[in-house]
Amino acid sequence: MYGKSRSCSNRYIINSIKRLTKFDLAREAYRRSRSFNMSLQKDKLQYMSGFGNEFTSEDPRCPGALPQGQNNPQKCKYGLYAEQLSGSAFTAPRESNVRSWLYRIRPSVKHNPFKPIDNGLFTNDWDKVKPNPNQMRWKPFDITKASQKKVDFVQGMATICGAGDTKGRHGLGIYIYTCNTSMDNKCFYSSDGDLLIVPQQGGILITTEFGKMQVDPNEICVIQQGIRFSVAVSGETRGYMMEVFDGHFTLPNLGPIGANGLANPRDFLTPTACYEDKDCNYTVISKFQGHLFSAKQDHSPFDVVAWHGNYAPYKYNLDNFCTMNTVSFDHVDPSVFTVLTCQSLKPGTAIADFVIFPPRWSVAQNTFRPPYYHRNCMSEFMGLILGKYEAKEEGFSPGGATLHSMMTPHGPDAECFENASSSDLKPQRVADGTMAFMFESSLSMAVTEWGNKTKVDEKYYECWQPLKKHFTIDENDTNGPSIAKKKKAT
Repeated sequence: MYGKSRSCSNRYIINSIKRLTKFDLAREAYRRSRSFNMSLQKDKLQYMSGFGNEFTSEDPRCPGALPQGQNNPQKCKYGLYAEQLSGSAFTAPRESNVRSWLYRIRPSVKHNPFKPIDNGLFTNDWDKVKPNPNQMRWKPFDITKASQKKVDFVQGMATICGAGDTKGRHGLGIYIYTCNTSMDNKCFYSSDGDLLIVPQQGGILITTEFGKMQVDPNEICVIQQGIRFSVAVSGETRGYMMEVFDGHFTLPNLGPIGANGLANPRDFLTPTACYEDKDCNYTVISKFQGHLFSAKQDHSPFDVVAWHGNYAPYKYNLDNFCTMNTVSFDHVDPSVFTVLTCQSLKPGTAIADFVIFPPRWSVAQNTFRPPYYHRNCMSEFMGLILGKYEAKEEGFSPGGATLHSMMTPHGPDAECFENASSSDLKPQRVADGTMAFMFESSLSMAVTEWGNKTKVDEKYYECWQPLKKHFTIDENDTNGPSIAKKKKAT
């Protein structure tokens, strides 16, 4: 299979020679070689199935690297160092206690001092701009072309909105990332919280201390607090991120749904150990208390030969979501589409929910089937991975976003209302070829200065202006008793 793929790639390059200068040819050959190598890596990657499991993994090049019966022996096999990565307090209840043991070539502590660097468009300071209660919509965010400027994942991160405080460990941030080049001898980690990454355009090959993950559009991944990772791309790339400063993402309780449904635990995939023993000038970028810092070291941080524990990154394919919906009447609340949640101390209330609106059947009778008009005590940030969103087919595009803040009215646009109010209520497919998602939070989010002036659709409010007054007092109204009927009866 690999030989055939390489042959096809070579033929394409040969056929393109006439159109390329020497410089362009060299650049194109490098890009295609890198893309081909990423494709090979994707095919070879292995994962472990399950959510929150107690995993064990060792690189097959070093059999027996995992200690048996203990965590930190006096001398580890292969001359490795034992290092624990804690994601909860030592004394946290067993059901919420998360940690992993890593057996690595060098401990993480071997680096030069961290120094502040330019934050760019990245911030967790929500107090620089005045609040804005209006409905907000953003057009697709621009991706800088590599011919103009090379931008990697960290350089392309921009904060759009958020709330709370990293120092107090309570809150969240929502970010957009756009990039066109891979991180070269550079890694990133957040000391502030867990990152949920949603690729929208272009897949990302993520190297972590625990192994490698290929995460493509319509997949998501979670990289927890403190875990170092690097992102490789093969072209123009864009996506969304949400960071929670308190707690970790969990699966929602299913309640009366039962033991199965929504995002099933077996469909979450965790990478396997895959170390690199590389001596080089390496840059480690740390996000600490909402600011970026940089440190140099003389080796790759991805030198973990083996590991075990229940604190590890994972990915999930949104196509595996088992959708629940009404089979009788009414539009059910969007909480039934929750993939992951990060709960607050208030029972049943989330610091952040990750919700999707996947392809599904719609069969509700005598019902306005699109999402209902709504005012919410939660904040709703929506993004679109592909296709068109069912409640607003125009104006909300893949790579764009919307924010409906706390108690800000929102709902279907005028065209959607008119069509859905008179459509034939036969069973039909909804959202085929699309995937919209929502970051929902109980916190009141503020939009950053960058978010207020970048790709904002100033005419968003106009989609509701054509909504008509349909109110009538008609004794022939079949939707219910009218005032006229009541008067006649008396």
